[in-house]
Amino acid sequence: MKRKIAVVTSSRADYSHLYWPLHDLAAHPEVELQLVAMGSHLSPAFGSTVEEIEQEAFPIAGSVECLLSSDTDIGMAKTIGVAVLGLADLLGKLRPDLLLLIADRYEMLAPASVALSLRIPIAHIEGGEITEGAIDDAVRNALTKMSHLHFTTTIKACDRVLSMGEEAWRVHRSGAPSLDHLRRSRLLPREEVEKKLGIDLSRPPILVTYHPVTLLRETTSEADALFTALSQLDDPIIFTYPNADAGSHHLIERARAFAAAGKNAKVFVNLGAISYWSLLRQVEVLVGNSSSGIMESASFAIPTVDIGTRQQGRERAANVLSAPADPAEILHKIQQARSPEFRRRLAGLENPYGDGHASEKIVEVLTTVALTPELLIKRAVVPAG
Repeated sequence: MKRKIAVVTSSRADYSHLYWPLHDLAAHPEVELQLVAMGSHLSPAFGSTVEEIEQEAFPIAGSVECLLSSDTDIGMAKTIGVAVLGLADLLGKLRPDLLLLIADRYEMLAPASVALSLRIPIAHIEGGEITEGAIDDAVRNALTKMSHLHFTTTIKACDRVLSMGEEAWRVHRSGAPSLDHLRRSRLLPREEVEKKLGIDLSRPPILVTYHPVTLLRETTSEADALFTALSQLDDPIIFTYPNADAGSHHLIERARAFAAAGKNAKVFVNLGAISYWSLLRQVEVLVGNSSSGIMESASFAIPTVDIGTRQQGRERAANVLSAPADPAEILHKIQQARSPEFRRRLAGLENPYGDGHASEKIVEVLTTVALTPELLIKRAVVPAG
């Protein structure tokens, strides 16, 4: 009997991180991969990225329509409820031996809750990290306590999961699977990126990846400072779409209005993992509040300006400069990031989030862990000291 392993993906962002684990699970002779697509993957407004999954020929065992387009926190809460209803039927039918989840998106509370009710062991990637300015932080910690196997990205994240009382045999430091793209994917040279995206990279652009700050009552209030700062630059600017959180539609409208106002800017709904990584190698500075600016940019030693409170508390390499949501401070950090002196200091930079071998470590554990009642029965460990 093949081991049935279900994997849930809800957005272009987590799919990019899950690509190589999915690839290796699908190729494993003793695994039946059950891929579940939900959330913004099925939304035309966010690029219908489920089509990208289908093009990769990963078998989709089921999909769950659940994302509300209300652009409010109430819509986010209802999305979780709709997802629970759909996943209860789907996971109840699939009955996987293991369920793999990643990161900290609010909608991931739905598959975790359903799996607990159905006694399906949960494996979770990227627990133990910190993002003090977003609800992601609480979601991530909740998923850690709901899960039975843990794959952490950094040494400190591993220590935090252990400090939460998790048994040591359940916790594995794998690194971030998104970094496997750097080692295993063919990234595009500049000319191919220009042709594919229809852009001119002769002058390296500023890449802006900015999301709503979900712990703020006004989730886009910090964005005023960002757009004010950007309006004072004459550099080419590339915007990527934000996450499907409360306030995302407002941010999309602002980015499109910025580009339409005659600025040298373009907005992309969905770049895809390879195009994004390939573009990242060509930009001068990455600006925003995305985990990509912290977890992935270090692999290319790309100067990054992290804005506001969303990623506060997250481990970062020396390529990341932090700026409060203030136009003058943002501009100051951008100028510092692009200075020759700052760039020289990044020579030989090591990424604390891993070395591009995460997938093989994750798949090794998922395919060999004993599927016994002991996997479901968690025993609290009192941390030393």
